[in-house]
Amino acid sequence: MKRLVYLLCFVFITAVAQGQAKYVFYFIGDGMGVNQVNGTEMYRAELQNGRIGVEPLLFTQFPVGTVASTFSAKNSVTDSSAAGTALATGSKTYNGAIGMDEQQNPLQTIAEMAKKAGKKVGIATSVSVDHATPAAFYAHQPRRNMYYEIATDLPKAGFDFYAGAGFLKPTTSADNKEAPSIFPMFEEAGYTLARGYDDYKAKSDQAQKMILIQKEGADASCLPYAIDRKEGDLTLAQITESAIDFLTKDKNKKGFFLMVEGGKIDWGCHSNDAAAAFNEVIDLDNAIRVAYEFYKKHPKETLIVVTADHETGGIVLGNGKYELNLKVLQYQKNSADILSNQISAMRRNKNNKVLWDEMKAFLSEKMGFWKEIPLTWEQEKKLRDEFENSFVKNKVVFEESLYSKNEPMAARAKEVINEIAMISWASGNHSAGYVPVFAIGEGSQLFHEKIDNTEIPKRIAKAAKYK
Repeated sequence: MKRLVYLLCFVFITAVAQGQAKYVFYFIGDGMGVNQVNGTEMYRAELQNGRIGVEPLLFTQFPVGTVASTFSAKNSVTDSSAAGTALATGSKTYNGAIGMDEQQNPLQTIAEMAKKAGKKVGIATSVSVDHATPAAFYAHQPRRNMYYEIATDLPKAGFDFYAGAGFLKPTTSADNKEAPSIFPMFEEAGYTLARGYDDYKAKSDQAQKMILIQKEGADASCLPYAIDRKEGDLTLAQITESAIDFLTKDKNKKGFFLMVEGGKIDWGCHSNDAAAAFNEVIDLDNAIRVAYEFYKKHPKETLIVVTADHETGGIVLGNGKYELNLKVLQYQKNSADILSNQISAMRRNKNNKVLWDEMKAFLSEKMGFWKEIPLTWEQEKKLRDEFENSFVKNKVVFEESLYSKNEPMAARAKEVINEIAMISWASGNHSAGYVPVFAIGEGSQLFHEKIDNTEIPKRIAKAAKYK
């Protein structure tokens, strides 16, 4: 009898060990460190009448959670291309490399492994399709700013679905020479181009391979921030929904691999724009929720992994006092970028002859200052001094970060609301902080201890049995 029990246990354990993640979701929050996640959850709690604690995001409730280190081959602080390459290939490389090792030899990516294993493959992002993180999964170039060359690698990879804002240099090579448009190349390779969610729905049934980008005339570099979104804007959740729809069409029984990047968390953190960044984390969570609904229908065959390529900004939840006041961020109506654009428009429309009372009314409406948020004398002085410099003395010095250039009044307003929210930032660039890793589904038990980012694709490959 004991021998029979042992035999049955062995058969059961073997069956469990032989499980396979047929459907793989790989979510990457660009710039999303531990404090970006924690801050978002605390902000969500404070919105409930100032409640102290956290209001959990969906992905932080996944049963497996840990942290990962992110250094690159030659730098303690990685950039997105080296980190993206590590997350895509399981190998460290130099900052700036796309899918290549330190000697500039191509590295096989987990997406390429999935394709060779007969899976459908999708690469999606909220920024441009040729940006560092998505590019690291399908392209092999020595420098991340070789946008045209990266785009020409897209049809070579031959993946089934690509999505994002657009393409940065569709007709200009890395040496700034005019080059043949990438779009006819995509068409010749069998890709159908859809511009917007409705266009995708109209074309998807007949398409063999798909590239989904924003509508004609939209910013090719990124989707709008979630905090700035208008009706009709393409969203990361819609992209994720479209990817699942396309990768499961024609009764695909072999499964799929889908990488989805929430790219604008990083952009908000580069700008030290807490309200924009926290809303981007929530937006990524909404995209993950789409995948989770799929997981609930296929729980024994689906793996969802959520991580980040690096932390951006060195955000600190607390600026000296033993408290936070994150709820004030709800009164910031737009990102600092849009606020800046609106201030510039005011400057143009009034030929720079803006009154302080007009600026106060504008900041009251857009940031909640005075109307919803009391300001100290020092805080109001900071705003008034900047107004005197940029509107009275016409000393306009724009504040630049990696992805934005803001009016000085917008920059000061952002500083004031960060101060009131009791948030501090170490810099406008990346840090070496740990990033979170969460997982659920088949193979999620492989992510149970602190790991390096290079381990993540290796363990996904093991769970999916790509090799």
